[in-house]
Amino acid sequence: MKRPTIHDVAAAAGVSRGTVSRLLNGDKYVSPAARVAIERAISETGYVVNRAARSLVTQRTGSVAMVLSEPHEKLFEDPNYSTLIRVAIRMLAERDLSLVMMLAGDEGDRERVVRYVRGGHADGVLLVSTHAGDPLVEALVAGPPAVSCGAVIGHENVIPYAAADERLGARQMTEYFVRQGRRRIAMITGPMDTPGGIQRLEGFAEVLGRKATQKLIAHGDWTQASGERAMAELLQRAPDVDAVFVASDLMAAGALATLRSAGRRVPDDVAVGGFDDSSVALSTHPPLTTIRQPLAEMAQESIRLLLALLDGAGHVDPVILPTELVIRESA
Repeated sequence: MKRPTIHDVAAAAGVSRGTVSRLLNGDKYVSPAARVAIERAISETGYVVNRAARSLVTQRTGSVAMVLSEPHEKLFEDPNYSTLIRVAIRMLAERDLSLVMMLAGDEGDRERVVRYVRGGHADGVLLVSTHAGDPLVEALVAGPPAVSCGAVIGHENVIPYAAADERLGARQMTEYFVRQGRRRIAMITGPMDTPGGIQRLEGFAEVLGRKATQKLIAHGDWTQASGERAMAELLQRAPDVDAVFVASDLMAAGALATLRSAGRRVPDDVAVGGFDDSSVALSTHPPLTTIRQPLAEMAQESIRLLLALLDGAGHVDPVILPTELVIRESA
């Protein structure tokens, strides 16, 4: 059997080929009766839109590129990314758009992303985990509409974004430790060229003031291994630490492993708090007290902003979502 064509659909619907074409290309000026007839004909004939042909008319590819600015292994280690991808795929599918996942963890990857996007292969770009000073951002600014999940440092007024209130979450956790009577509160930050790294440290310092000394601050890179190393540094520099706020659940899992190896009881000797409320928080021993950031909502809002730009909106405002303290056994 030959593949059904637009002519077959028009004949089955009793309308002109031009009417079918207008409907398929998103024209709003198609009568309700014709729309119902065409949709029924498409179902009966089994017609499938030829994306290559349609893109010649609409100048659209029917796809959005999600660009993750992290090494490949982090995509599979951090459960936050799977949440973002799952939500993005579902929302884009509702608009008959495909998601193209691209990694930009090194110079070669970044060059491939730029060639792909500048080559007109994506209608829009969703940036994830972008670092300050990333040359990829400058290269993409003049391209198709771009939105970020999380602010892009230095481009907050250029690239719209949806993000959790990073400072609020950090303050919530630190204030909780203070209310518990913890006196030597330390922090393991994320990378200091990311909004999560900078703003969570700022929230921590806003609560503790002068007590937030460099001696009680160690830096990680969002991985579990970096949480292990940073916790070891803190124990060496401040063996009397009695609480530690860790800027991600995955790093907190590493910190817990180090504390176990050092014979420190959690939370009796050292209280541990994370950030994310990812699946990791329920799998640690003990289960992790953490800050819930609304990842699914962040993804939804990011895609909503991007779709608005694709639909012709000249400007969209950033969205900041509140966080919530979730208390479990680790603190």
